[in-house]
Amino acid sequence: MATSLVLTLVVGKSDGGRPAKAAASDTSPAPTAPTGEVPESPSDTGDQSPSASAPPAGYEVRHDREGFRIAVPEGWSRSTVDSSYGIAVVSYRSPDREHRLQVYQVAEDSPEASFELYLSDQTSKPDGFQELGLTSLDDGVFTGSRLEYLAGTIGGEPDVGTWHVVDERFVAPDGNIYAVASYGPDSDGRDDELAHLTTAVDWFCPPDTVCDADPAVD
Repeated sequence: MATSLVLTLVVGKSDGGRPAKAAASDTSPAPTAPTGEVPESPSDTGDQSPSASAPPAGYEVRHDREGFRIAVPEGWSRSTVDSSYGIAVVSYRSPDREHRLQVYQVAEDSPEASFELYLSDQTSKPDGFQELGLTSLDDGVFTGSRLEYLAGTIGGEPDVGTWHVVDERFVAPDGNIYAVASYGPDSDGRDDELAHLTTAVDWFCPPDTVCDADPAVD
């Protein structure tokens, strides 16, 4: 999901934050670790029972206390940051904290508008920000956009050298826009961030919504 992040809500497809206004620093494609983040013990991560179809090997389905369903790598910890817009900003991190998935609700009226704001001069970027590409994922059924970029530092996160970030914002089945952003070291290749993102988005189901229990997995 940086000090001045854009708020957007996106729901994605198999190829796939803005935190609430109060958490603006963790709401854009390159959010720095939010201040006031609350780490939670495994018992606080919500129901982790799998849905009808199992996610890919190495992933587990989480029924998050914020009401959404998602699939994340097994053993990742959960933390949250309060948001003044929509759900809290939720982060899942690997044990070594070098990989993160961030989920949040977006305030702009479209994924495209959210990224337009983030990429504008009025939104600050992390040090070393380098845009790699902005792609429209609209296909007539799914509406979303994906931004890929590099960053030298991500606030509150360990020094891994250059960070590789893939941020997807999409319109979910409930009509709201959510963001799922995947972070990791660029030094270990870029496939893992995309795999984490696409799996998370494939299994994403927004709060108070009945979704297909057997999502297609590439």
